[in-house]
Amino acid sequence: MPFWVMALLATLGTWSITALGAAVVLFFRKPKDRVLNAMLGFAAGVMLAASVWSLLEPAMAQAALLFRGPAWLMAAAGLLCGAVFLWGSDLLLLRFLRKEKSTRAARMLVLSITLHNIPEGLAVGVAFGALAADPSKQVLLGAISVAVGIGMQNFPEGAAVSLPLQREGFSRKRSFFWGQLSGAVEPVAGLLGALLSGWVRLTLPFLLSFAAGAMLLVCARELIPACHMGGEKRPYLPTAAVLVGFALMMAMDNAL
Repeated sequence: MPFWVMALLATLGTWSITALGAAVVLFFRKPKDRVLNAMLGFAAGVMLAASVWSLLEPAMAQAALLFRGPAWLMAAAGLLCGAVFLWGSDLLLLRFLRKEKSTRAARMLVLSITLHNIPEGLAVGVAFGALAADPSKQVLLGAISVAVGIGMQNFPEGAAVSLPLQREGFSRKRSFFWGQLSGAVEPVAGLLGALLSGWVRLTLPFLLSFAAGAMLLVCARELIPACHMGGEKRPYLPTAAVLVGFALMMAMDNAL
């Protein structure tokens, strides 16, 4: 089987796991405000952990191998660029599309997770693209492990999109649609990564940290403040949910 077909199939698989995670929202009809706030906190925790272990850590590791100089410098530059990009995108959408401010969190959330899935799809594609130069069993197993690892973390990430969308007033079906759609970029990115593996490999550290910056901005600007609003009787429940989401994602990112 050609290496690019394997990359495409692998990223179709990671997208399907994102859809499974997003499908969690279908089991919640009309949860109470404190449950919705906890869901929002959980999503924030998942995104914070993903920013560190799925994006920034591998970005610095790859930058250290590919370039001279401090690895953190490229990661820091990409992080700041990603945050500025998402901030600017939100301002432009708010100005030119005249969207209601109530949809801001939903818009930024979907965009940030989609940006996050692009470099992850590229990473899978690059891993399978290495088979073009070295079709050994070791390289194949390494590529499969990359795909499995990304697939594992995509389940909570799918839920991290769909559950907050329900919190913002979206229907369950619409929340699921946008949640699974955030992972649709992975097969496209995976195919490109496999076919252009040499060039993509050089830009991957920046792209990974770019996505991390976008996710951190959403967490700090929207998710964490929103999950503590409402003056509920259990004010520490959303905070606990943040910690649970962070711990779960940390464990899944480091399981392989």
